[in-house]
Amino acid sequence: MSTANLARPRTPALLCLGLVIALLGLAGASLTGHDLTAGLSALFQPSLQDTESLVRHYAWWPRLAMALLAGSGLALAGVLMQQVLRNPLAAPTTLGVASGANLALMAATLLAPGLLVIGREWVALAGGSGAMALVFALTWRRGLSPVVVVLAGLVVNLYFGALGMVLLLFHQEALKGLLVWGAGSLAQNGWGDAAFLAPRLALGGVAAWLLLRPLAVLELDDASAKSLGVSLKHLRLAGLGVAVFLTGCVVSVVGVIGFIGLAAPNIVRLAGARRLGERLLWSTLLGALLLATTDLLLQRFAGTLPTLIPTGATTAALGAPLLLWLIPRLKLEQRPGTAAPTFGRRHPVPGRLAAMMAIAALAMAVIALLVGQGRAGWLLTGDWAVLEWRLPRLLAAAGSGVLLAVAGTLIQRLTANSMASPEILGISGGSAIALISAIFLLPVPGNLTLVVVGTGGALAALGVLLLVNRRSGFRPERLLLSGVAITALFDAVRAIVLAGGDPRGQQVIAWLSGSTYYVDLPAALAVAGAAIVLVLISQPFTRWLDILPLGAPTARSLGIELDRARLSLLLLVALLTASATLVVGPLSFVGLLAPHMARLLGFARARMHLAGAALIGALLMVAADWLGRQLLFPEEIPAGLVASLVGGTYFLWGLRRPH
Repeated sequence: MSTANLARPRTPALLCLGLVIALLGLAGASLTGHDLTAGLSALFQPSLQDTESLVRHYAWWPRLAMALLAGSGLALAGVLMQQVLRNPLAAPTTLGVASGANLALMAATLLAPGLLVIGREWVALAGGSGAMALVFALTWRRGLSPVVVVLAGLVVNLYFGALGMVLLLFHQEALKGLLVWGAGSLAQNGWGDAAFLAPRLALGGVAAWLLLRPLAVLELDDASAKSLGVSLKHLRLAGLGVAVFLTGCVVSVVGVIGFIGLAAPNIVRLAGARRLGERLLWSTLLGALLLATTDLLLQRFAGTLPTLIPTGATTAALGAPLLLWLIPRLKLEQRPGTAAPTFGRRHPVPGRLAAMMAIAALAMAVIALLVGQGRAGWLLTGDWAVLEWRLPRLLAAAGSGVLLAVAGTLIQRLTANSMASPEILGISGGSAIALISAIFLLPVPGNLTLVVVGTGGALAALGVLLLVNRRSGFRPERLLLSGVAITALFDAVRAIVLAGGDPRGQQVIAWLSGSTYYVDLPAALAVAGAAIVLVLISQPFTRWLDILPLGAPTARSLGIELDRARLSLLLLVALLTASATLVVGPLSFVGLLAPHMARLLGFARARMHLAGAALIGALLMVAADWLGRQLLFPEEIPAGLVASLVGGTYFLWGLRRPH
């Protein structure tokens, strides 16, 4: 490389210029399709006799303005979050702010619609602030470690998503209109929303500019910043307050737009903008151009697509590969919270403990069969119809719990990472993407077809994990961040499906929530049989599972071929995950919770750890299914959602502890 090239500063200007040209070309093509001059004049003086002119004035131009405003606001919020937290992965979506704002607006729509009259942005601001406060509370003792912050944001996203799914299941008609909006829709029917958003974003921009010099101090370490007389606590609260306000305003108008707040700041940094002022300016411009260009492209091809594709879901689908590309390039220090775990104390008599867990699981199964809101004495009266209804649900819940628990145990021992699970690493999300695609693309797919397709999706997700993390030696924190990206891609696919208005979307909603309501006896027996067979298949791998957590050098010295061992175990994880996901959906957290509880109880060696986790997984899912039937009778909360709320609570508690 020449000296001249070294001296030439890199700048995002060329990238922004390219996007401006692309934006103008797409806008010109859209307007030229009718009449360029008339399209331009429709912005200021629409013809009342010309329908096309009115559509341009009240729909096309406001949509373009909204895309520019929303993109700039989210990008600005992303820069502020990344600066305050010194974390390149901080963004409104990865920190749970957008999902918190979305959940608050859903709850207000149902429970207190009068609050929306006072101001949608304040409701969204309260939800986003609550999510941000929760992430802060969970990670404060960990020193706001970048990886732990993003993990907390991921779990808050999933947790709030489960709560939102509960609201959606019970109020589908009332919230039907929010599905497209919640996925990030820029469609407009006037200038009202743009007029609402513009002054608020201007206010946030002025506040960010006033904080520019104080926030630049955060590029120093805490000791140096304090020596300059800066109150770091107040400065961080001010910076995050502006970011949450910007996010809340955008979400209150257009819903959740994914990954603009993550993509724009990182792209301008990679393009050469290093100082905070430069990043604020270029990120705001790039975010506006990225979202507007994406939206115009989407409108360009909307007529050829079979369903409505929300812009927010599209940006999430484009942003997930970007995050996967960024992960190997990030410099993430190893923190205490991400170190490889020890596998806990060893119970003196693990066999007796396993027998006690089996008795507990059996007792829960008896309760699930005999106790309910209706027909309590069915066994005495011989009302066997109750058994025909409850037994399949019991078998399906227990089988899926065993499958997820064993998959979680395998992946935790394989990666030496106590935070790993099929749900967190995106394996369940990959399987879910494949299953949703099969439901919509294949004519009446059978269960065997769905298992094969789901396994293929899980293997594809595992392949991405291997590809992205091979060079880093499968470091735990990078594996977890890869799971964040794959989960974001799954969220995008889910949003597109639910926003399309297809009748099969109701089937997908029921399946995503993890309901065992529609499981019949043959399917339940198949799940239970798969659980038994796959658990037996996992037993010969227990020697590898005892050795692999000790590290690669130790494993090689003991004669283990690491590549073959990893591939074999990952294939088994894919089969386990796909079989369970087919029944209880992708977000139950049992794969995380059961191995943790087994280890805390004293199941240390791999064979007993697998057995203990399997029993706890069955107990958890059977209890979740039974509780879901009882809590809001005659309404029902699906087992997957109950398990995700319980498991998410445990995960949040685990993050809170200062390891």
